Amino acid sequence: MSSYPYPTKAKQSFFKAFTIQCRVIGALIMRELHTRYGRDNIGYLWLIGEPLMLGSVIAVLHSGGGGAGHGGAVSPAVFAMVGYTVFILFRSIVNRSEGAIDSNAPLLYHRMVAVLDFTIARATLELAGTVIAFVILFGFCLLTGLADPPPHPLILLAGIGYVFWISFAVSMIITGGTYHRKLLERFVHPFTYFQIPFSAAFFEVKSVPHPYRDYLLYSPLPHAFEIVRYGAFEGVTWDFVDLRYLNGVCLVLTFLGLVAMKSVKRRVHLL
Repeated sequence: MSSYPYPTKAKQSFFKAFTIQCRVIGALIMRELHTRYGRDNIGYLWLIGEPLMLGSVIAVLHSGGGGAGHGGAVSPAVFAMVGYTVFILFRSIVNRSEGAIDSNAPLLYHRMVAVLDFTIARATLELAGTVIAFVILFGFCLLTGLADPPPHPLILLAGIGYVFWISFAVSMIITGGTYHRKLLERFVHPFTYFQIPFSAAFFEVKSVPHPYRDYLLYSPLPHAFEIVRYGAFEGVTWDFVDLRYLNGVCLVLTFLGLVAMKSVKRRVHLL
């Protein structure tokens, strides 16, 4: 018999609750897939269809450029495709956060389902679609000789992970903050579009003159996109990435998001 039964029981209880919650989130992901895309036409493939189309269009539009974002040998089309495809992750997660409670309120009748659960499910779905679309587009660029293999693939994944972390934290704040506040919901979509020039998705931070560069780096997104480009392209540096600042901002946003989730729980009234 173990000399420490209580930690063992607590650990078993934790893993049991964690397993149940993972199944709940998995079920919510499948429900979201079905309600959003259904089984008509190409069905679930629309999950990657939108980022594929948008990323391709942006790449074509920049294919005739002169490499304004990067002065090296990187193709302007590939540079733009990488930036915008990853930015779609931020845009999709944040845009779908407003009105999330209203569209999923009936699910809250189930005791095991919380607001945070379908927030996680939606964000995870967007992450999966964006990553698959990114792999397909980047793979096509590799096959056609437009791009070289990523020199630091793990750092590339870490950069995408940071964009996801920022997006998810902001989405929690918006989900809680816009509930029953229709006026605030109107600002969500413009907010994501205004973030395009401030995210550094289409240019390197070093191309921004001082002191505007310092102002730009107050936003966490440029740090994340610099990490993405460092992992994706040879010859790119991340001299302007401050990991301590980036982690700190992400933790603060996550804390505010969790507070918003907790506060909205008391304001959700089911009929």
